[in-house]
Amino acid sequence: MALTACGSSSSNTSSNTSTATNTAAGSAASTASTGASQPETTTQASAEKVPGCRNVPAPASRAGEQASKPTARLDPARGYTVRLATSCGVIVIQLAVREAPKTTASFAHLVQIGYYNGLTFHRVVAGFVIQGGDPNGNGSGGPSWGVVEPPPANLHYTKGVVAMAKSGSTPSGASGSQFFIVAGSSTNLPPVYALVGHVIRGDGAVEAISKVPTEAAAEGGEASKPRIPIVIERATLSVH
Repeated sequence: MALTACGSSSSNTSSNTSTATNTAAGSAASTASTGASQPETTTQASAEKVPGCRNVPAPASRAGEQASKPTARLDPARGYTVRLATSCGVIVIQLAVREAPKTTASFAHLVQIGYYNGLTFHRVVAGFVIQGGDPNGNGSGGPSWGVVEPPPANLHYTKGVVAMAKSGSTPSGASGSQFFIVAGSSTNLPPVYALVGHVIRGDGAVEAISKVPTEAAAEGGEASKPRIPIVIERATLSVH
């Protein structure tokens, strides 16, 4: 099952990529099989020019890749940021450690073990969200484990908020590795997507990714597959 909605990554190994439904844009992520390999980029797509983004090769498929489980928590007395160096620029995320200790510890662990390096933003919905972190590259993958931490009841998914994607069948706050960044001013999403943090630098990169031309995947469904690879080249964690 593909994670749909604003950002949905299920904790289930076989369905780790759904996102919430965007009522404003009227779109939800399509379903994809767990074992599906990352979609290949066509010659036409690789030659396409996108303002603010570099043309880079599609990364090698990492379909089915798993990861070790997180074992440590983050110190709420300290500050943690994650830097995503992407083919469309750098995005810096301030982790919401106090509000989401389990989710941020899981996200930080995946960053530290290099899990996100070489993965892509596989789903782009203009004026809504950009979603990435799936080793399958199509919204169906994630690690072999998941965490559940319901977000604050008063959470609003406003522009710049980073949260975890999940499928509609999983509990509130369930997550694996897929995350989304809100690119629109209003999403109308219910508070069921685990909070990661918010973007503190790199609005231009988020904007550039959100404007990448998209198309439907070969199996059909939502036209949210970027026509050029949008790659997370390196993710790093900093402690302040």
